[in-house]
Amino acid sequence: MNTTLFDQATVRYKNKDYRGALRTYSACLQDNSTPFSLGEVGLIYHRIGNCLVKLQNPAEAIQAYMQSLTDPAYEAKGALQNNIGMAYATLRNYTQAAEHFKLALDDPAYDAPYKAYMGLGNAMLKLGQTAEAGVAFREAALDSENPDPAKALLNLGICFMALDRPQDAILSYDSALQFDMAPDTRNRINASKGQAYVAAGQMEEAVAAFGLATADATYILSDSASVDYQHALSEVNKAQTSAPGDTSGLDVLVDGPRAAVAAEPAGQNPFYYDEELEEEGGYPGYVDAYSRTSTSFFETTDAELEELSKSLAKKDRRNRNVGLKVLVVVIVLLILALAGSVFAYMKGLGWPTQQAVADQLFSNPENAAKEVFAAGLSEESIGTMLEPVVQDSSITVDGVNATATDSTVYVTANTGKGGNVTYQITMVRDLIGWKISSVDLYFPSQH
Repeated sequence: MNTTLFDQATVRYKNKDYRGALRTYSACLQDNSTPFSLGEVGLIYHRIGNCLVKLQNPAEAIQAYMQSLTDPAYEAKGALQNNIGMAYATLRNYTQAAEHFKLALDDPAYDAPYKAYMGLGNAMLKLGQTAEAGVAFREAALDSENPDPAKALLNLGICFMALDRPQDAILSYDSALQFDMAPDTRNRINASKGQAYVAAGQMEEAVAAFGLATADATYILSDSASVDYQHALSEVNKAQTSAPGDTSGLDVLVDGPRAAVAAEPAGQNPFYYDEELEEEGGYPGYVDAYSRTSTSFFETTDAELEELSKSLAKKDRRNRNVGLKVLVVVIVLLILALAGSVFAYMKGLGWPTQQAVADQLFSNPENAAKEVFAAGLSEESIGTMLEPVVQDSSITVDGVNATATDSTVYVTANTGKGGNVTYQITMVRDLIGWKISSVDLYFPSQH
């Protein structure tokens, strides 16, 4: 590896010249004047992915991170999977994000699992899987390497509130408040704690918590917190005067579980990237979150959390006119499915997909020939097209240009000797699927 170029790129990255760093890392990757040592290709692609993240291009960052994963000698697999999950979360594809966070946690060598647990918890919240989110946040809070357990504890409290368990939420917030943090964050946790006390029927404690949240006059309560605060004040006043109060004008909360809400202040990213350039060292002000308070809520098992989530769902369904709504939904879905099928066909979607056809070709070129090539092509023509095709069971599809009747697919395959070859594959519609009509080598520099 050209270490001069690599070091120049690293300096530019640290100076926040991300475009310059991206160009220089790319130049280092393309420089063949010095042989690459084991793992260096993966390292450069990791850095390229980081640059693309900083440039707010998560889709291309995913491609770079995936390319880094193909280097068997590069060992930062957990960090890469975490970053891929992060990028998918940025694209709001929370299902894919969750899968990659789980893959990060499957890497026993990954030394920062709290990052993947935090990402997984936030993705689960976005997917409406509150119990699973709570499990992830709990693990993040218990990770001794986590420099900011307060964030995990705050999110865990939100999950407990959504599961209608305010007492456990209060314990979670109490643990979070033991850490050093920005005043706004502390105010927010106190406000959340106040809402938990209201849900638990402890109005005096709620008033005290809301008072702490608003004491410096810089924090503005959310609408729901304001309603809870007024309700708590009203209940406390009634108890003190021993006279019935008029609460008819208050928009008090209804019974039942509270919806999970986003656990991060506006403008902050609730996930952690593994930048791989982070400075080493400890985190000042770190203390043990669990030495000065009850931690019984950490003993809740995954099965108990999941059972709570299921019981809440059943309770919610009983309160609805399920039969009529299901019928309406089915009719709407049928109409949408028909319209979606037509739209998908016109946009070039089909089954098998272009990706599946390309995978089948490169997995076993000779045996796949009859399956994937369009009817009417001669054996000689097919043989000529197969000559440059290498066998690779893990190709990368770089792009697809599709219409209703034809598609052009760009594929990069590994030669098995450390090199990559790019192909341009033309496909034609075959009923609802696709067949290959031509295969050509593709050189991006000539287009």
